[in-house]
Amino acid sequence: MLSRLLPVRGPARTLAGITLVHTLGQGLWMALNAVYATTVLHLSPGRFGIGVGLAAGVALAVSTPTGHLADRVGPRAVQIWSFIALGPLTAALLAVQGFGMYVLVVCVQAIAYSASRSARMAMVAGLVPSDERVSVRAYLRATANVSVSLGAALAGLLLVLDSVRAYELAVVFTASTYLITGLLSLLLPPVPPQPARPGPALVVLRDRPFLAFVVLDGLLSMHNLLLDVVLPLWVLRHTGAPRWMVAAILLTNTVAVVLLQVRAARGTDEPSAAAKASRSGSLCLTVACVVFALTDGASGVLACVLLLAGALAHVLGEIRQSAGSWGMSFGLAPEHAQGQYQGTYAMGADIGKMIAPALLTWLAIEHGVVGWVIMAAGFALIGAAMPSVAAWAQRDRKAATAPLTA
Repeated sequence: MLSRLLPVRGPARTLAGITLVHTLGQGLWMALNAVYATTVLHLSPGRFGIGVGLAAGVALAVSTPTGHLADRVGPRAVQIWSFIALGPLTAALLAVQGFGMYVLVVCVQAIAYSASRSARMAMVAGLVPSDERVSVRAYLRATANVSVSLGAALAGLLLVLDSVRAYELAVVFTASTYLITGLLSLLLPPVPPQPARPGPALVVLRDRPFLAFVVLDGLLSMHNLLLDVVLPLWVLRHTGAPRWMVAAILLTNTVAVVLLQVRAARGTDEPSAAAKASRSGSLCLTVACVVFALTDGASGVLACVLLLAGALAHVLGEIRQSAGSWGMSFGLAPEHAQGQYQGTYAMGADIGKMIAPALLTWLAIEHGVVGWVIMAAGFALIGAAMPSVAAWAQRDRKAATAPLTA
């Protein structure tokens, strides 16, 4: 079974094994985070939301600097120590007393998490040939989906127990997965650190085409919140479909990503091809939004059929958009600054996650069919702009590297 989950060799196989371990803890904690904060720590939902928001802001702010750190000292060292730090930082939740201490712990956690994320992507860039990076990234995502699902299933068992001891056990388990991940990272070959270069340290912040890509990609990535946040509310309030359709849609998405993500990533290593993949993915997302709009007021079998059709269109868009996103993020980044570029790239998705819940819920739940149509048009327009951004970035790259003539 493990060999099927990890069909790659060498450092890429080790990266996939590391992903399997750390996302198992992530899947467990994603399902229990809010429950632990409100049930064990006795925080109000409002204070929990504030804490999560502040931590997200910290992760966003340090994403580029921690990526630059991975470039300068080597991504393996940053990955090892950030995951090892996440172990005791997660365990520290067992000792939290009061809202202030909770905010402090989760914000420091966010710094370590941001560093680990930037380092992981810099490791892919440093250990994998450029024409294989997107494929390996796709393997890692497929592996993560399997592992996160297992973690969520384990969380379900703990929720059935519904005891403080069970939730504290979840904290210990999650902390241990981070420690194990840090130790497993020792098996990876080291990636040489990049020496300091003349000029500004954070060169990515002056790369306007790449920053434009990050913004557009972040807006396009808002679709990731459709199935988790928007569609459950839509199914319950605007359709006659049974409640279990929400679980069926999520299961369909998970299985499709595991089976199709690697295939969807083929041929997207070059920025121009990757941009076209993002565009085609956005068109699938547009179709999904239109199909979801058609379920308004639908009942019974018709609602179920349309919801599944929309979910299939959505997952096709998701896997193509993801592949295009990775291809552009790796392909537009100079080799000596992959860490800071990957850290900045991750900021786009972070911004999308911060905006999407309120914006997409407001559009769909408050405005119904009109809201879905606006989303469809928005995804189509953003995707259509990606090839132009890729061409702009490649022109700038050629101009920067062209020899000076007398």
